[in-house]
Amino acid sequence: MPPMKRVRVSKKAANSGKDDDGDAVSSAKVTAGGKRKAKGATKESSESADPPQYSRWLMKSEPESRFENGIDMKFGIEDLKALPDQTDCWDGVRNYQARNFMRMMKEGQLAFFYHSNCKEPGVAGVMKIVKEAYVDHTQFDKKDVHFDPSSKPDNPKWSMVDVQYQRMLKRFIPLSELKKYHLQHRSKGGPLKDMALFTRARLSVQPLTDEEFDFVLSLEDKEPL
Repeated sequence: MPPMKRVRVSKKAANSGKDDDGDAVSSAKVTAGGKRKAKGATKESSESADPPQYSRWLMKSEPESRFENGIDMKFGIEDLKALPDQTDCWDGVRNYQARNFMRMMKEGQLAFFYHSNCKEPGVAGVMKIVKEAYVDHTQFDKKDVHFDPSSKPDNPKWSMVDVQYQRMLKRFIPLSELKKYHLQHRSKGGPLKDMALFTRARLSVQPLTDEEFDFVLSLEDKEPL
């Protein structure tokens, strides 16, 4: 059973069709889960025989109002913080690779709450995985933006996890700053050289190495680059 019902059908899901740098993207490439929610699942089969193990994550959601079928897709970190127990389900993911990453998540692991598809995208805070992957009920709800008629109750395609607000970062870390570090590290070496935020930019649920997570977290105590 989902932890709670809400009118928003996944703030963490849909997106206007632009990537975080403002470049237009086709609906076929739009990803789910964090904001640029893939409307009909992309056909990436990311089922790997021996997938790498991750323990840190980055999850995208839209902090600014955007209406789809009359539903406001807005869901920023402040919205999570304001909920009972500061906990919610991360529903609406309709990208196979993003879904598979959620299925790898373990209770107690940390994730960055990333504001996407907004005036200034970037890392806003930290949340914790408090319930491991289970069936996403929105795939069966015909009134939900993320209804998937091809998914059946006896063989559901889509999963979600529960997340709990932990804290805001001491300062917002914008994508523009992270991109500068990424380019520096690509040329000179550093933890962000292969960060998924740049190598798999359209994916709304992304894995992070411990080094990537720790480096981004350390930036809150530094002056903006």
